[in-house]
Amino acid sequence: MTEMNLKIDSEKCVHCGHCIKDCMVGALEFDENKIPRVAKGGENRCMKCQHCLAICPTGALSIFGKNPEDSEPVREYNPDEILNLIKNRRSYRKYKQENLPPEIMDKLKNMLNWVPTGVNDHRLHFSFIDDIEVMNDFRDYTNKKLIEILSKPALSGVFKKFERYKKALLRGDDIIFRGAPHMIVVSSPIDAHCKDVDPMIALSYFELYAQSLGIATCWCGLGYGVLRFMPELCKQLEIPDNYKVSYVMLFGPKDISYHRSVQPEPFTMVSAKKGNREMSFVEKAKRFFYNAQ
Repeated sequence: MTEMNLKIDSEKCVHCGHCIKDCMVGALEFDENKIPRVAKGGENRCMKCQHCLAICPTGALSIFGKNPEDSEPVREYNPDEILNLIKNRRSYRKYKQENLPPEIMDKLKNMLNWVPTGVNDHRLHFSFIDDIEVMNDFRDYTNKKLIEILSKPALSGVFKKFERYKKALLRGDDIIFRGAPHMIVVSSPIDAHCKDVDPMIALSYFELYAQSLGIATCWCGLGYGVLRFMPELCKQLEIPDNYKVSYVMLFGPKDISYHRSVQPEPFTMVSAKKGNREMSFVEKAKRFFYNAQ
């Protein structure tokens, strides 16, 4: 049950009903004076999305103790600039060996409070390494542990395909964390409705915002891999029980600059047509199999 604490300034309310129409769970209704109120059972259905607060044209509605005057107004954005940011997003693997300024780190952390999640589930967990000394300790432990594991004679056959990683680590190459001074790890509750999707959306938002601030980022699949199999690292990152590690992103001050966008090969895109749904049993079985992977 949610304590909505819905308040309506009757002098500001224009009885437009936008808050009622936009509530996807039907938590609001008009009273006899055409003032919005909580509908029967609305407290239980409310998702805390605050769409009603955002859509009110006059700022007459307050919910959860949130004052509409404290919200930022919607502005228009230049779509060409946003597209340019997307086109020039790069994965950086060269970083300056220094911490980001605290005020920039705070901006990055605070932004994450606005990332979208399935059913507005705000239980994502973000673990930051925001001090380069901590990152170097984390890096050194991980790399030494990997060399130890990959050097075990009894496991030589199992880890044969990782031989090139072992050689790189022995050379002192930081092939996992790429010398990054900072790292963010997102984890999701194992019972979340969209536990595999929400973390990727969050990191995508994080990456674009970071690069708009001139901060380098890199999706770190190898880092994700080691976290899955080194539980002691999850303890250091204070990942809660009943949460799964979802992914890792490196970030920090960039030590190189790119000067133009790349020219990627286009993805396959189709426009669906009306109908066209007939399938044999075998085709359906294959599609079920593909979708389950």
